[in-house]
Amino acid sequence: MTSGVTSELDILGAAELTCDPELQASFVASAHRIVADLVGRGAALGWVEPPSRDEVGDLLSHVVSAVQAGDAALRAAYLDRQLVGLGYWLRHARPTHRPHADLEKVAVAAAVQGRGVGRALTSALIADAREAGIEVLTLDARGDNASALGLYRSLGFTEYGRLPDFVAVGERRYDKVFCMVDFRRQG
Repeated sequence: MTSGVTSELDILGAAELTCDPELQASFVASAHRIVADLVGRGAALGWVEPPSRDEVGDLLSHVVSAVQAGDAALRAAYLDRQLVGLGYWLRHARPTHRPHADLEKVAVAAAVQGRGVGRALTSALIADAREAGIEVLTLDARGDNASALGLYRSLGFTEYGRLPDFVAVGERRYDKVFCMVDFRRQG
């Protein structure tokens, strides 16, 4: 870890989370706190208002079910057994798109942003996608999220499209930026 994180960062997968009763019991509440705080601060995570704990719990339950079916990967970042970030990708449901997946969310607690947690989570999710045989991993990001877009570029994602002023947050409009990493071209 860099930039002042003195504790050991652990990046756990869904199987590791479900095997540890203490982590499993606190995961949804901790994930909700991170997501709700970030959305409340204006983060581009797909919500305009902070989601409820039940909404986050339902989402994570869906992701864990997809992981168990081989259609997703979930990663959680812990510092001193405290959740500080999470992310996941889901395989596309359409039969013609099944070789591909979408990196849907990466959320890092505000207190540790800029310290490599997002990079570690995203790198682990990319490795999971390769291991699962995903051919193309896609994502979309709000155009004003320069730090996330820079991170994704540094990890091999390339922009393949943009919808100008597509994301509506009240009266404000932002571009929706589409990125991908094509594992078929990476030998």
